[in-house]
Amino acid sequence: MSDDVPLWLAIIVVAFLVWGCGLTLIGCIGLARFSNFYDRLHMPTLGTSWGAGGVLIASMFYSSFHAGMPVFREALISIFLVMTTPVTLMMLSRAAVHRDNTKGWNELPVGLLSERQPDADNKEKADEVS
Repeated sequence: MSDDVPLWLAIIVVAFLVWGCGLTLIGCIGLARFSNFYDRLHMPTLGTSWGAGGVLIASMFYSSFHAGMPVFREALISIFLVMTTPVTLMMLSRAAVHRDNTKGWNELPVGLLSERQPDADNKEKADEVS
């Protein structure tokens, strides 16, 4: 393995590594800091998509330099991450909404409270009459 990496390539690789690792760190801090599931939901996806994307782009540049030709394995990993992360996010959020609806928890965000009470319009009308 050669240690002779041009300065311009080293700067590009380090910039993408710092960017990817920084976004992953922000995602981890947000996951630990926020109080409930719905606030925490977005932060790991930030680290999974953009954070891992930065590291994979850095790896693609470095691997392409070492191989002497374009290497696209990391691009395939990035494509699969971009396709699966939103699906996972939606499945987790729907499972949490279902859990909260069945157990009667009050953690639901304001936008999802209407799903908890299908007759919200009738309840508002009953409150106005009272």
